[in-house]
Amino acid sequence: MLLYEDILTGDEMFSDAFPVKVIDDIVYEVDCAMVVVKEGDVDIGANPSAEEQEEALEEGASQVNNVVHSFRLQSTTFDKKSYLTYLKGYMKSVKAKLAETNPDRVETFEKGAQAFAKKLVANFKDYEFYTGEGMNPDGMIALLNYREDGVTLMSRASRLLTRTPMAQALESLITSLVLASRDDVLLRRELVAHCQEILSSHIGGHNHEPDLGHLSDLVKRQLLQSSPNGAATLKFTNLLSRLLDQPVLSRKHASILFLHSLASSSSRSTPAFLPSLAPPPPPRISATPSPVEPPVSRLPRGKSKAEILREYRARTGRPHLPENLLLRDTLYLLQGISGKYVRFSIQGDDPELENKLVFMDDSKYIVPAPTKALIHRLSEVGYLYTRVEGFVREREGASGVGMIEQSLCHHLQAQLTEYYRLIAVLETQMSATSNRAPNDLDGPSLKEEETGLTLRRLDVWINEWRLRMRMMSVCVEGARDAQGGALVNLIHSYTDNGDPFVRKFTDQLLEEVSKPFFATLHKWLFSGELYDPFSEFFVAIDPVLAHMQYAHPSSLMGGIAPLGGDGGFGGLGGEGDDLSADRDGGLKLWQAKYQFQEEMLPMFVGEAFGKKIFSTGKSLNFIRYSCHDSDWVVTREKMSYTGGTLKYSDIAGLERSIDTAYQTASHRLFDVFIDKFHLLDHLRALKHYLLLGHGDFADQLMEALGPSLIRPANALYRHNLTATLETAIRSSNAQNDPPDVLRRLDARMLEYSHGEIGWDVFTLEYKVDAPIDTLLDPDSMVKYLKLFNHLWQMKRIEGSLNLGWMRIAGGARTFLRIPELDPQWHQIRIVMAEMIHFIRQMQAYCQLEVIECSWKVLLDFLNKKEGDLDAMIEAHRTYLDRMIKKVLLLSPKSGKQEVILNQVKEVFSTVLMFRDATDNFYNYCLTESARRDGKLDAQRGVYTGVEQDADPEVMPRLINQVKQYGSAFSERAQTIAQGLQAHPDLDCRFLGIRLSFSDFYRKKS
Repeated sequence: MLLYEDILTGDEMFSDAFPVKVIDDIVYEVDCAMVVVKEGDVDIGANPSAEEQEEALEEGASQVNNVVHSFRLQSTTFDKKSYLTYLKGYMKSVKAKLAETNPDRVETFEKGAQAFAKKLVANFKDYEFYTGEGMNPDGMIALLNYREDGVTLMSRASRLLTRTPMAQALESLITSLVLASRDDVLLRRELVAHCQEILSSHIGGHNHEPDLGHLSDLVKRQLLQSSPNGAATLKFTNLLSRLLDQPVLSRKHASILFLHSLASSSSRSTPAFLPSLAPPPPPRISATPSPVEPPVSRLPRGKSKAEILREYRARTGRPHLPENLLLRDTLYLLQGISGKYVRFSIQGDDPELENKLVFMDDSKYIVPAPTKALIHRLSEVGYLYTRVEGFVREREGASGVGMIEQSLCHHLQAQLTEYYRLIAVLETQMSATSNRAPNDLDGPSLKEEETGLTLRRLDVWINEWRLRMRMMSVCVEGARDAQGGALVNLIHSYTDNGDPFVRKFTDQLLEEVSKPFFATLHKWLFSGELYDPFSEFFVAIDPVLAHMQYAHPSSLMGGIAPLGGDGGFGGLGGEGDDLSADRDGGLKLWQAKYQFQEEMLPMFVGEAFGKKIFSTGKSLNFIRYSCHDSDWVVTREKMSYTGGTLKYSDIAGLERSIDTAYQTASHRLFDVFIDKFHLLDHLRALKHYLLLGHGDFADQLMEALGPSLIRPANALYRHNLTATLETAIRSSNAQNDPPDVLRRLDARMLEYSHGEIGWDVFTLEYKVDAPIDTLLDPDSMVKYLKLFNHLWQMKRIEGSLNLGWMRIAGGARTFLRIPELDPQWHQIRIVMAEMIHFIRQMQAYCQLEVIECSWKVLLDFLNKKEGDLDAMIEAHRTYLDRMIKKVLLLSPKSGKQEVILNQVKEVFSTVLMFRDATDNFYNYCLTESARRDGKLDAQRGVYTGVEQDADPEVMPRLINQVKQYGSAFSERAQTIAQGLQAHPDLDCRFLGIRLSFSDFYRKKS
């Protein structure tokens, strides 16, 4: 019987048990009928008789379409539009499938399908629609219609069906066994159909539901025979009811059937054989043997088939080699040793025979092909054994073998020891069942054939070890190219296997192999120490920095060491080396000493937990050796209490231990930085002094340094700047800051070139040492200096404008009595008010909206105490980068980052030039006012000095300079305001609105 499947979905549609015709070489037409079925019947084409139908209807059975019922076709509905839509998609899928499997059929299919579609649409209302059992919307739709007689049903389906894999396999088997079927197609089809009927038959099968009631009746009947009083039967009934109430056992019927079979079997003596080699029960014979007859007399009369075959081979040619000799050689092969009749190929043999099994030629005996195949199968275990055993021996004497690889070898050796025990048991079994001499070439007796060790029984016993050896061989091959965590990963990859035996074996192997990994992990996670002599862990140490630690004396006392030299950085201290020049030592040691190797990370840990492990160990190491924290032992004890034993079989516990250790170490690291090394005091000092957060200190410093900084840079001396700095501190609220903070503050000059003045080279410096320099690294200090220089210039402009405004607002209205210049002074006051508004809005934006808001975010992060030192460094860098970007008004656009910053610097220069121009104009007005007063005194007869005439060209030139600088400022301020209003940053856009809050510059434009 042939089954036809849909090539797109694989659903079975019909079989050749029904009348089938091919229409137009494009569709199959199948005759079907309405039949009566009872529950449990499966119809594959045979119609029931009229009597059966009548009987079924009397019992209330249902009437169904035999094709639909047999192949579980599902009814569906279409209107004409939706069916045409489906048909287009279906034809497209079929065409693509044919292009892959049968390209020559594509053109024929297209023509035939179009013609059939037209016929179908013309009679669309006459059809019913059925889809396959899977109800796949993309699959075939079978059409049901009545013939012209109105009674006979016919079903049509696309010819694009394929036979089931079972039919194809049966056809291949029949053509190989029955030679006549190769040329006779009808014979081949008949044989295939006959085989399928046999396979699908229910005769003798166990497809029926287990009848527990019938089985219990059989048991009770047997119990009544052995115990007529009924006590055993009652006890069985009670036990059965208790068994049925147990939800654990799912195969209750099979369990009772097994026990019933055991009880029904005849009693036999306890065998001295291995469990699976126990002799079968003696065959039942009708005749009763006499007590003196040997057990062989129970066999039927005449010679057995084996004896007849053996005698025939002896008469016709060379007999088969006795199995006991091959069995002995096979046991040798299982140990990797060549036998007398079968051996492994050696190195001097033909290269084509390398790693092959060689059967020795014998003039008297032959080894049949099936036996050779069986020995080949068994010898695989011996070949794999030699590879595993050779790997273990090779690693025993090798140097530099990692701990994980040593653990693998240890586990492999334990497995091989267990394998040796099995071989010893098998050899003992062979010796016990075969007492003939080694050269006795007669065949084994029938008793030994039934009870002794044979090649097939050996194959059964060795089957589990075949799987074990394969897994061990795979691990051995992988261990040659991988080590450490990579080797653990390789073994772990085999846990995702559908075979329960492979999963169990791999889990046991990983449990042993991963012990060195977990020992290293425990030491790193709970002590911050890396003991990895063979570089197997996923954390690696830089050999250059391996012995480099902080040697700052302050870390030992919890205080701050005296700051020496201009550098003021503690730096690194190695083995007596002077590394004070290595300014980036703290951050470099933190970031580069230990490295995360993702390729060595076991998959069962995961990258996220791997990063946490890496961070936790680094934090503990940093606390111990960089911060010299004496309380780290308490921290380790807290972590150890929650850690427990780390092992592969408890991955959930491992994840909990990692999370707990990470949180504990991070919390302690924050405590050390904030409480012991006063990190917040240093960050506040940087904010107060370098970012000019102490307003009175900045004013005092500006007032004290102003006269000195207008001189050339080469005329300044550092000791004078330092003394002035200390004076500014003592005369402001900065004197209340901790002494340690004030000692770190210093004034210095940048490198200067010819023509620069003190304002251009003066800067403040804040000195830090270990371990604070890990966070406040040199790059960060450079950014602080950038911010200080910008804010310091802004503060200079503010002071200059304030001083100029006081002079103009006071003197110009009191002792400067030049009425004709009042409009010019009024215009000067307007421009200066505009400048003061500009500079104060800039200062308010920098201090309030940028610095204070960024400080609040950083402070909240530090108070939460979440994350490691990397998170702390990242938070501080974000804090600095945000201030750099917003205070300096940097743009993210490539090539235009500092456009607005350069415009602001030009505005600062314009303000200073305007200030100089107004000073010159003020001095001119003062001179002119004095000249006019002297002239009036002379008219009164009072002599006040020599009268000088005014230069008529001076005043227009000064007025032009003032107007020129004032208009230049307005134009540049307008450009900045417009540029800020289009800035990508929202805060910068608000600054642009504040600078032109009444659209002042827009109206001007």
